[in-house]
Amino acid sequence: MKKYICIMLPLITIFSMYVFAQSKKDVSIPSLNEAAPAFTAISTQGEVKYPNDFYNKWVIIFSHPADFTPVCTTEIWELAHHQDEFANLNTKLIVISTDGLNSHLEWIKSIESLEYKGMKPTKIKFPLISDVNMSISKMYGMQHPYENSTQNVRGIFIISPKGYIQYIAFYPSYVGRNINEIIRVLTALQESYVNDVLTPVNWQKGDDYLLLPPKSIEMSEKMKEKNDPNFYNYNWYMWFKKNNK
Repeated sequence: MKKYICIMLPLITIFSMYVFAQSKKDVSIPSLNEAAPAFTAISTQGEVKYPNDFYNKWVIIFSHPADFTPVCTTEIWELAHHQDEFANLNTKLIVISTDGLNSHLEWIKSIESLEYKGMKPTKIKFPLISDVNMSISKMYGMQHPYENSTQNVRGIFIISPKGYIQYIAFYPSYVGRNINEIIRVLTALQESYVNDVLTPVNWQKGDDYLLLPPKSIEMSEKMKEKNDPNFYNYNWYMWFKKNNK
């Protein structure tokens, strides 16, 4: 019996390593400016079809590890209290995890009755997708085997109206996301998207924009000679455009 166990333990270890290695191969995160993978899924608001249901809208996909967990609960609560702000930014929210639909529905009920940070409960208007078979999670690289092989990490994908991924972020399970920062990034992306400008470090809505740098010092000097009050520079490659809105 002892001999049998001695033989089997190494085999079990090797098999476990193989399964883990295979799960690593399944992780493929889409790239920036890549077309966001299409999917159809069941959610707390019925069937969701991406991108068909989101024509000409910005979309943010949030993945989370599990329902009825404290960090996730604070995040969904915060999203619900900012959902009208996202709507005003022409943006739809999608939340996804590998939990079942019934679990999502019960969890939403508990969040919608929650009084937190001195604010009253609010209704959740965005869908929570049930990805029990993990098909969507794998397409978006939301499952990281070194973190957990069956639950999603805290992922964020911001997708442009044309369906291209513009922002990707992942948080560990024990750190909550900053919704205000996500709104800041979304606003910066939209400003760049519409006005063909750059945004400098710590940019906030209303701040001036950066321009693509001139190709040479001579081109920079010509820009300076125009003496346009809407533009200013700090050196030959660092030009700003005033935000007059």
